[in-house]
Amino acid sequence: MTVHGAIAVVRRGAQILIAKRPAGKHLAGYWEFPGGRVEAGEKPEDAVVRELLEETGLAIRVVSRGDPIDWDYGEKQVHLDVFFCEAADGAEARAIACDDVRWVEPRELCRFSFPPANAELLRVLTEGA
Repeated sequence: MTVHGAIAVVRRGAQILIAKRPAGKHLAGYWEFPGGRVEAGEKPEDAVVRELLEETGLAIRVVSRGDPIDWDYGEKQVHLDVFFCEAADGAEARAIACDDVRWVEPRELCRFSFPPANAELLRVLTEGA
């Protein structure tokens, strides 16, 4: 069975929001672009807005859609719809349903451990950073 998720590359100025996966979850301790499962009957772009609010308290606006990610972790397969988003000026994210959140420069992304499924997206984001 494939898990359908939606993730957000949220920009605030030159920085990107990342979140640390909570203990007890698949890939716990890894950093990620926040998001979550797309519920039955839900549009992926609606899911990513909902998930960001639930996980970080951050209201976002979807700007564009990126290339989807399909990845097989062996025990779990994922299909991730990728959205490029903006946060409101002055908006702050909080770690509500994650262990930590940080705003980082694209060139800093290589300092954090991300799940393997994010490799190509990380390459795109850090190219020329």
